Formats: sequence, C-alpha cells, structure tokens
Amino acid sequence: MEQRRYPGHNHWFYESQTSPRITQAAPLVPEAAHIDDRFLLGCLTDDAQIAAVLRANQPALLAARDLAQLLFPDRITTSLTHTLTLYDRLSTALTVAQVAGVQRLCNHYSARLNPLPGPDSSRESNNRLTQITQYARQLAMQPELITASAISALDAVGLTEPDIVTLNQLIGFVSYQARVVAGLQALQAQPVRWLPGSTPPPDADRSGFGQLAEWRPALKPLELRYASAEQLAAITRSQALPGMQDAVWLLAHDASALYGWVQLRQQLAAGQPLAEATAARILGSRRAFQHLSGIEDLIEGVDEAGISEPQRQIVALAAQLTRAPERFSAAHLQPLAEAGWTADALFGVIQSVAIGNWNSRLFYALGEVR
Repeated sequence: MEQRRYPGHNHWFYESQTSPRITQAAPLVPEAAHIDDRFLLGCLTDDAQIAAVLRANQPALLAARDLAQLLFPDRITTSLTHTLTLYDRLSTALTVAQVAGVQRLCNHYSARLNPLPGPDSSRESNNRLTQITQYARQLAMQPELITASAISALDAVGLTEPDIVTLNQLIGFVSYQARVVAGLQALQAQPVRWLPGSTPPPDADRSGFGQLAEWRPALKPLELRYASAEQLAAITRSQALPGMQDAVWLLAHDASALYGWVQLRQQLAAGQPLAEATAARILGSRRAFQHLSGIEDLIEGVDEAGISEPQRQIVALAAQLTRAPERFSAAHLQPLAEAGWTADALFGVIQSVAIGNWNSRLFYALGEVR
C-alpha cells in the first residue's frame, strides 16, 4: 500500500484510515506549551509560606528543571544508537501524565506534542509507537506488568539499548514530576478534579521483600572500552551514591540522563526513607526497598504495617500520592500539619515519595523483570 501522510492525520494510521484536514486541531490549552519552568509548569503561588518553601528547595528544583529541559528539549537529533525522536519522548510523557491523571502535566505535554509531525504510516512505525506507548502505560501504572518479554518487545521494534534506558528515565522523570506537582497543588489547597470510578492497581506481591534481592541488568551494560568521556564522567559521579555498582554501567548508556538523575538524588539525600520505602513496597521494587533503613514493618503490606501513629501518617500520605496522585489533596497533608509539621517538612516528604516513584520504576524495569 502506498504510504501517505496528511496534515493532522491520526499519528500512525494507513491512508484508508486517515481523513485529510487543512489544519490540525488545536490543543485544549495551547498556552501550556509556552512556559518558562517546564518542571513545575506554572504551579506557583503568591503565598509567602509556599514561596519560602520553594526558595529553600531551589537546588533540587533547579536540578529537576534542568532534567526537564534535557529529556524534553525543543529539538533532538537522532542517530543509529539514539533513535527516540522528540515526538516519541513527548508522546511517552503524555501517556505517563494521563496515567497519573495530573491535568497540568497533560495540558503541557499535549500542547507540545500537537504541532509535531508524527511517524509515517508504515506498519513498522505503527508497531514501534504502539509498543512504546504500551510499555510506558504499564510501567507508569503497575511496574509488575513489565516482564522480560516487554523489554524484548521494545528490542523487536528497533529500540536500541540506549533507547530503552532513556525511555525508562523519561517514564521515571514524569512519574516524579507528576507527584511533585500534585503535592505542591495540595500544599496550596488547590481543588482536586478527578473522574470517579477509576481504581488504582493492587500493590505489589510481598514475595522477595525482606530478602537480599539480586539485581541483574535486563540489557547489556556499557563496556568500558566503548565508554565516552561523558559516560565515564557520569559513572564517576554516580559512585557517590550507595548501591550503584550493579546499575551504573547500564544507566550510563544515557550519560546525560544519568548525570542529571544522580545530581537530583544528591540534592534529595536528606529525605524521608519511610516515604521512599512505601513507594517501593507498593510498586514492587525489592532493590529500591532493601537500600532503605528502618522499613521492615512494611514488608507484609503498607496498609497492614504495625507502626506508630506518626509513622502511619507518613505512610498514608506516601501511599496516596503513589497510588493516585490525581486525588491527592490538602486533606492528605492535614494529619501531619496538625502534628506540627511545617510546609517545608511536608514538601520534603512529597519529594521523597516522588523520587521513590522514579527510582522504583527505574530499578524494577531495568533489573528486576521476571
């Protein structure tokens, strides 16, 4: 069949399935594409207390903003080893944002994706985008759905090892971003909008938690003889993080993303381990879970943990933000606020949950698949 593309076609359909249009349909919120801060996406306030919180957390927020620009730049030049286009990246980001249900992210990535030309209408391009989208949706919604066959399916449609590492970093970043934005909206007591009837996926099975988890790279790690100066610099920077020896050579396939991720993690080092562990337990990352301390009570399950009331409040907040960020509101912060937690301390817990969501997805997909 002759392959043709029309302006505004439905991304990857064949000619018989397209309908020519003179102009593309505009996104619902076109101005969302043009925003200076591509991490917080305009989630700011005139409230002096929240402004002080943001100033206190400026190093981490700047690192996250740099990552947003790095992962989703205005232009991308592809190569034989790095084939993900800007369309691929923004389409993946929109999929993850839709799973999280945070409307601010959906508006932004939809508006940036809209004017870009989609892939051609060949069967190969159709299969490729379908596999990328399905993988992103599964990892964003329920990491335990990712298996070795899911990784193989990405390889089968032409994604290289660096592509797959980058794809997982993209999904992890938007999962992190969604929860920071949702948490910041809750700190500002903004109203929550969500569709009734949606049910979060079940928490991960308890098997393997509390045991020494063996992490094996799901892809072939980078070899020293092929490492560039940028990759070696990122690997050296990563050595400062505990427990990175088994993963660093795999993540180095995307050196810039690795460097930015490590820089952000170092800024968030003084976090809340219980909040991170809650995310890891829900999402099923045994590797992320075992590198945290004082979290043995969560092994049987987040909701069944026999812990003290202050700890239970932290776990409840982390569980809600992990499971359903679109429903996270000021009410979920209220118990800790009434216990005397400041806005800055609450934002620290939110950041810990958010980075826990990124780490858990990343380590699970790239080394814990079954």
